[in-house]
Amino acid sequence: MGLSLAVHTLFLCSLMIHGSWAFFPNFWSKIMSLAWNSHTHQSITEEALLLITRDLFQETPNLQGRTLDPQLFQGSFTASELFKAYYGSQETVSTKQYQQAMSEIVQANAAMDFLSSTRSDPQLHFDSERLKEASAMLQSIRHLAVQSLQAGDESGARHRLGSLLHSLQDFYSHSNWVEMGYRKIHSTLLGNAEEIGPVAPENMQTCRDCDHWTCNDNILEKINKKKLLTSGYYNNDPPKPPGKCSHGGLFDQSRYQSARGGINKDSTSLLFSPHHYLHDEAAHLATMATVSVLQDLRDTVGTQAFLSRLLNVGAETVLSFVIDTTGSMFDEISAARERAHSIILERRGTIHQPSQYVLVPFHDPDVGPLYRTTDPDQFIDLLGSLSALGGGDEPEMCLTALQLALMNTPPLSEIFVFTDASPKDKHLQNAVEALILHKRSKVTFLLTEDPSRTGGVKTGTGRKRRESLSPDRFSIYTNLSAISGGLTVFSTDKEIQDVSVLIQDNTVSAGVTLLHIEKDSPSLASSYIFYVDPAVKNIIIHISGELMDFTIYDPSGESQYLFKKRGDLAVIECFVGFCRVSLLSPTPGEWRIKIVNRGTIRVNVLGQSTIDFLYHFAVPANGSHPGLSRLEGRPASGVPTFLVLAVTGLSTDSAVTFSHVTLLGANGESLERVTLNATDTGGEFIGEVATLPSQPFSVKMTGNDNEGNIIERASAELNHVAQVLIQVPTAPPLYPGKSAHLWVNISNSGATREFVVMVTDDMKFVKSWTPDRLSVARNRTSQVQIDLTTPVGAELGSVDSVYVTVEAADRSDLNFAVLHLSVADLNPDLLPPSCIQSVVRDSCPSLSQKSCSQASWSTNLLFSDQGHSGIAGMQLQQGQGLLNLTGDPGKQGVQLRKGQGRLNLTGLDMGAEVVGTYTSNCCSLKAELFLWDTAGNQGLCSILVHQQRASGYIHTASRIQTLFTMLLFHIGGLLLQLVT
Repeated sequence: MGLSLAVHTLFLCSLMIHGSWAFFPNFWSKIMSLAWNSHTHQSITEEALLLITRDLFQETPNLQGRTLDPQLFQGSFTASELFKAYYGSQETVSTKQYQQAMSEIVQANAAMDFLSSTRSDPQLHFDSERLKEASAMLQSIRHLAVQSLQAGDESGARHRLGSLLHSLQDFYSHSNWVEMGYRKIHSTLLGNAEEIGPVAPENMQTCRDCDHWTCNDNILEKINKKKLLTSGYYNNDPPKPPGKCSHGGLFDQSRYQSARGGINKDSTSLLFSPHHYLHDEAAHLATMATVSVLQDLRDTVGTQAFLSRLLNVGAETVLSFVIDTTGSMFDEISAARERAHSIILERRGTIHQPSQYVLVPFHDPDVGPLYRTTDPDQFIDLLGSLSALGGGDEPEMCLTALQLALMNTPPLSEIFVFTDASPKDKHLQNAVEALILHKRSKVTFLLTEDPSRTGGVKTGTGRKRRESLSPDRFSIYTNLSAISGGLTVFSTDKEIQDVSVLIQDNTVSAGVTLLHIEKDSPSLASSYIFYVDPAVKNIIIHISGELMDFTIYDPSGESQYLFKKRGDLAVIECFVGFCRVSLLSPTPGEWRIKIVNRGTIRVNVLGQSTIDFLYHFAVPANGSHPGLSRLEGRPASGVPTFLVLAVTGLSTDSAVTFSHVTLLGANGESLERVTLNATDTGGEFIGEVATLPSQPFSVKMTGNDNEGNIIERASAELNHVAQVLIQVPTAPPLYPGKSAHLWVNISNSGATREFVVMVTDDMKFVKSWTPDRLSVARNRTSQVQIDLTTPVGAELGSVDSVYVTVEAADRSDLNFAVLHLSVADLNPDLLPPSCIQSVVRDSCPSLSQKSCSQASWSTNLLFSDQGHSGIAGMQLQQGQGLLNLTGDPGKQGVQLRKGQGRLNLTGLDMGAEVVGTYTSNCCSLKAELFLWDTAGNQGLCSILVHQQRASGYIHTASRIQTLFTMLLFHIGGLLLQLVT
């Protein structure tokens, strides 16, 4: 792998810190443990997400009305292959947003083994026979995940889903479920904790001694024969009673205690997993259980919300505007409206239409309201309702508005800001910068004011003229756009409509960056190279700033200069402060652009391609779980650091390979080359960064196709290295009317110095933090406590985003953390739905197998949710009959058969109560239904008829008993409503 021996040794030493084992967290675990064939939490989760996506593509038509052929993708496949088959090979559809959502879930899953607050908790890993407690915990986490998604907190839902899946997967690796002979998943693991099954009593021996690395049959026969659940103890937290099973493995000290050995199936390595020979079976069940949970979640929230909001399917582009509405902004508002209208008309009804529209107007002192919609016509109407009226002094609340847009726009989005005024709320710069980097969003400012003019500003009906303005009054905008990889374009009222074409260019589906340059100093002739490959099309060049001249050269050396507006190579359009170049059928190969500038310029070379990449920085985990832990915030100096890339657009037999990444300075100069190594996870690459640059840098990926064409993709945002690191061990839930405390660790790898801590949040729940200034010595960590109070009326599922910035007192260093805290229900609905079976009509006499099909029976069913969330879905798991469902009077009924799959009731408007009639022939005398409520709880409805001779007395008695039962049920419901 080309990894340094020092890093490998350091990492193995770090494993000696105690913690609870699980399926290994991610691909890096297999490298460090040499367990190459092991399944990890990452691979299990990714496979399950691909499988559920495949299944939903088979039943859900896309915008063209097509579904996925069920015969496809029965073996291994990639997201890119799946999307290409679903949307059609002629469409350029990127999986970048989908893989970003998948990455959030996977990273949250792996973090359960890295965070000090979760890695050693037996309830979160089904350890130490805490099986019922773990099952109850699963149910609670699922409730929070559903609540987050329903409240619009997609990121919070993914985080909770990842946590849930980690614990769920550990059940099959840590318990004796597989050893008991089960080869199907536990159907009620996320139901009532009391229904998980019998757990071995605390005083009962469960294992015998095993003095080998491989432990065969060390679980007592009576335990498995009686179907008693057990799981291994890890180290001494909690202490292992004599005779109990250990988790086992190299770092489990409890394996030396009676009963010696262990039972975990985490890997294929006998050094880490005594039951390694059952690893594949455990991993298969964990995968199937993960798919089942994802199906349940889909049934609860609906297919559309599951695909588009949780998994970002169809969420390639978002149109997000922040618009100053003071009196001088009439032309800018008109430009935004006309450009949005053009984009909507061009893409309406296609898979490339924006999935979401966001608008934040601002007008000092007011900001907002925020408008967010999926309806393009409503967005046009909202833009049409904006008026350029009034105004005041030149500064406006632009950063507040931008912050609001960032919080409500998905990651990897483009945001466009229209204004002619400098920011009044400069104190928000660090918080906005943190949010930009956290979401990897790109921000472009369209300014209709020349920053070189200090004698006054343009005057409109709303902007008061001021005689003296600072020449650098827009520097915050240029800094923020530079960090994000966007542009700051200075235009005029007359040309803003034409310049706004860059919005159209930057919001295409499958948009990629081939080159990004930021040059602050004048130059008589600077040359920049970019590569065109056969997989990229529709190449556009944007140049903003103080440009004097440029010339473009194709691979053969043919050129076209600035003032030749149309030639064989390109079409060139130039305005005040901005030029747009559209290449005409560019030849693959090396292209060059030579630029003459008298001041700051920025260059973006854009295109469309399914081949792109996501990346993050990671460090070896400091704990007993071998893996790479993702770094949030800025990468830290002085720490062994790795760059992890997920490349999109590759197939299982792809002829495209990537060899290295280059860390580039702002001017495009090479600062560090990082060699890439492919993992066995499709499209994933890793490289060790020998030295992180001390200056801001961007990332460029380089590879080749099978014809020798160079393929390059760039990520335009600027990374800064910090010597201060912010870590949040755990983020507590918020409860209405309650106070909460959040602890943040501040670590310093630089010289001893003083830091200033600033905490802000968008819902104003933060009341104080202490200390707000602190001195941290080299290689030391200090803690800051943040106090929050949630109002009594806070909406359940709403999210408070908390921004923590830590800056050196001399402003030489800065880092940030962004936390999303959800408002949860202190008394959540954890009760599963159930059913009441009433009269059995035409009950079956004792009939032969041949004649049973000639007779039938039926029964009435009343489905209810004990927690009053409402029935969300059901599935006929066992039985050959037909279930007819009806709801409130006047509601349309539906039917359900076995093999039909899960029936989603959330969109059918069945009413508060669901009544059903189940009918079957007498060859099938029982049935089972799985039920789900809208809170995500799962229940089981068992239907049974005993063979008997028909009797009028029994028939009448059954009717009376049934009517009495249903009467009691309705009376109980009425009483509960009165009490409530």
